[in-house]
Amino acid sequence: MPVLEKIVVQDFRNIELQELEFSPNINCISGNNGEGKTNLMDAIYYLSMTKSAFSTSEKFNFRYGQKSFSIAGTYSMPNGLSSRFTVQVTDQGEKRMRRDDKPYPKISDHIGEIPIVMVSPSDISLVSDSGEERRKFVNSVLSQMDREYLTAAQNYNRMLMQRNKVLKDAGFCDESLFAAIDMQMSRTAQKIFEARDEFTRRINPLVQSYYERVSGGHETVSIEYRSDLQKESLEEAFARNRGRDMALRYTSAGVQRDDFVFLMNGYPIRKCGSQGQQKSFLVSLKFAQYELMKENYGFAPILLLDDLFDKLDMTRVSNLLKMVAGNDFGQIFLSDSNKVRITGIVDSITADRAYFETSSGSFTRL
Repeated sequence: MPVLEKIVVQDFRNIELQELEFSPNINCISGNNGEGKTNLMDAIYYLSMTKSAFSTSEKFNFRYGQKSFSIAGTYSMPNGLSSRFTVQVTDQGEKRMRRDDKPYPKISDHIGEIPIVMVSPSDISLVSDSGEERRKFVNSVLSQMDREYLTAAQNYNRMLMQRNKVLKDAGFCDESLFAAIDMQMSRTAQKIFEARDEFTRRINPLVQSYYERVSGGHETVSIEYRSDLQKESLEEAFARNRGRDMALRYTSAGVQRDDFVFLMNGYPIRKCGSQGQQKSFLVSLKFAQYELMKENYGFAPILLLDDLFDKLDMTRVSNLLKMVAGNDFGQIFLSDSNKVRITGIVDSITADRAYFETSSGSFTRL
């Protein structure tokens, strides 16, 4: 399994320049809110996913007044060898990703090399926000596990942009062009649909199992996948909605409208679940993701637990950490504002751990 041995972060968020070495087991990061704990977590996430877990725009990732940032990580890889991954981003929109100083032909080729799962307070958007957030979540999981899925999603989005561009030209309607685009999109959409359907089927029992352990409750939780392709092929949907799409000037059917509805006892958890139940569900969802990815890869992904006490009480966090610190789990990064609380729990679990304290983007190993 990949283990992050060392990271060098420069001008990322509030981190000016830091070089840190980590434990292969549990790494605990403490400090007051706003000092940089989450920024370090996000830097680790960035090295895996080539983007921030939080910012949709790179401009929010540059340290104030700087025009570029870089992150480099040295990993012990599953084959027993070490690899160094680096990413450099400028305010001109240039992004370079390298492995052992060799650039990737495409940045997306890196996705899946260092599997990662992040649990953070921002996960609540998966419940409270639109289906777009839930699609992004599912895409991030499947893109790490299945390179063909990532390629299909990229191709579909490219063709969707092309189709919408044609629809925006109100005075142009070439039936042969629409037919060609629709046929290609339908084939690609089917692959996406099948992967998402299989993902939902596989993750549901895992979510239920973790929810029972996390919450101690007896509610039945599940995820329901909803897609236009459950009723008809995309070509059929496109043909049926052609007039509507021409009037709207955008594509109104397709997998870009898919949603994943989170349910509790058959009802949307967004409406019927308490805040505590929603938080327990989200933690269960992320740990189910972890289990699914571990099964897919044959080894454990890196696990980032950002401010887990925001979601769960000490007893449940302690139980979770005892579970994840076992042999089946890999490297863990855990952040908390309360150093005494975090050390009390982790010290009782394992002696193989490292503690870091942060202040104003500067980190000290204790």
